[in-house]
Amino acid sequence: MHWERYIKDFVSYLKIEKGLAENSILAYQRDVSLLADYFITEKSKPEQVTYEQLKTFVAYLYDLGLSARSQARIISGIKQFFRYLILERYIHIDPSELLEQPKLGRKLPEVLEIDEIDALLAAIDLSAAEGERNHAMLETLYSCGLRVSELIGLRFSDLYFDEGFIRVIGKGNKERLVPVSPQVVQEITTYTAQSRLEVPIKKGQEHFIFLNRRGAALTRVMIFTIIKQLAQKIGLGKQISPHTFRHSFATHLVEGGANLRAVQEMLGHESITTTEIYTHLDQRFLRKAILSHHPRNQGK
Repeated sequence: MHWERYIKDFVSYLKIEKGLAENSILAYQRDVSLLADYFITEKSKPEQVTYEQLKTFVAYLYDLGLSARSQARIISGIKQFFRYLILERYIHIDPSELLEQPKLGRKLPEVLEIDEIDALLAAIDLSAAEGERNHAMLETLYSCGLRVSELIGLRFSDLYFDEGFIRVIGKGNKERLVPVSPQVVQEITTYTAQSRLEVPIKKGQEHFIFLNRRGAALTRVMIFTIIKQLAQKIGLGKQISPHTFRHSFATHLVEGGANLRAVQEMLGHESITTTEIYTHLDQRFLRKAILSHHPRNQGK
């Protein structure tokens, strides 16, 4: 068997058995294809690759000028690939087992203050055709801590307003229920009962809540553009994206005293360690909390 066949089988495994999201599968495919291109040049088949050769490949990634984070992601994909080959008994020794990833400094995400979120929402022109939609959309993004893909994929069948929840289809098609605020309920109800009715909806797009002016589901790029334009409009001195709203949602919950396990459930994280990044609370906040609550700091 050659690289092309191995990669094709690996992609099928990720999709069918692992149930990964399309974006994750494409990322793995790109990473392993990069590996294949390198070893095809070296005239090495997958079952011939050695640990020493992989170390040379990692050095090659460094020489390409890739960031430590990008290198780590590619190495992680390679390890998954060789574990799959072991599982299928295509190979008997995993050459990637001892392969080390570059050390990563934990990069803290940009976080918006509550008044900055309010300013972004206030900057939306509600008299514009997409005003109500954008307001409802960003309120949902922040109040529910959604990924951008989860937001644009929301359907009417996911709304359980009477019970106070929305159903979210996250990574790997995993479902979770997220509590929804009265503000979100009001925003979505107003949008769907008014401006959305004026859009000529395309066939097959009726179930999506948020639509573009042509009546089709919104794209990720469109959400990025809307947020970027609003940030410029208010002169926000931060580089933000749709994911910034999710970071801010989680950080504000933790700062407010929410249980980390509860935040993990809300975000749909498989591991608590992923959620722990949101404990990077503002040092002033931590100092105030300690001085206010530690028994040695209580006034007599």
